Amino acid sequence: MSEIRRKIGEVREMIDIHCHILPGVDDGAQTMEDSIIMAEEALDQGIDTIIATPHHLNGKYENPRLSILHKVLELNEALQQAGIEVTILPGQEIRINGDMITGLEQEEILPLNVDSTYVFVELPSDQVPQYTKQMLFDIQRAGYKPIIVHPERNKKLIEDPDLLYHFVKGGAYTQVTAGSVAGKFGKNIQKFTHQLIQANQAHLIASDAHNTAGRSFFMKEAHQEIRKKYGSSSNYYFMENAYYVTQGEVLAAEPPERIKQKKFLGLF
Repeated sequence: MSEIRRKIGEVREMIDIHCHILPGVDDGAQTMEDSIIMAEEALDQGIDTIIATPHHLNGKYENPRLSILHKVLELNEALQQAGIEVTILPGQEIRINGDMITGLEQEEILPLNVDSTYVFVELPSDQVPQYTKQMLFDIQRAGYKPIIVHPERNKKLIEDPDLLYHFVKGGAYTQVTAGSVAGKFGKNIQKFTHQLIQANQAHLIASDAHNTAGRSFFMKEAHQEIRKKYGSSSNYYFMENAYYVTQGEVLAAEPPERIKQKKFLGLF
């Protein structure tokens, strides 16, 4: 049994697969000091492994593969010197675009933990591009496994949850945000998040932390909420799936169910 799996089994440590902890690369940590403060907060939350996932190709930030690998090495060295026992792994949060397959083939896109074959796919916050279903299929055909990040905060998916149902039924995974589970983005988004969980359309929980203030980790609160509403087995499900991502193993997943959803007026 690996050290990570041992810790998961004892419910002592967590893995956060989505975090903006690299300094000075996007709208997350701005300095190395910020990154260290975030790592200290993560440790307090029970997190000992973080995949750093800076924004890439979202119209504002570009963080190429080699740059991320170098910065992850620097951050791990700084944390080691500071005596903070948190391990940083490399990743990317890629905004969906028509050149994703070329990016994968040319190794410009960085899968989570380099060779797990899991790839983050970020949709625009207020829409779902028409080519999304085809792109998710093409990513799988190329030998990779797409994970749609924070679908519960996408305006179009909230209005038309059948879209996400078909993406998941077609083989895509999803990662909901810990803050959404815990109600930090409002009651409507929290409700939709739990509907996704109940419909087997949520496979992973991660922080998407940007800082230690308003966009902090909230992982402890999220897992407490999961345990309270769905029991320990569901809690283990999400924790172990995070481990499976880091190892490139197949995620646990049940067949998705449809959600009957009314449009949330005034949500955005």
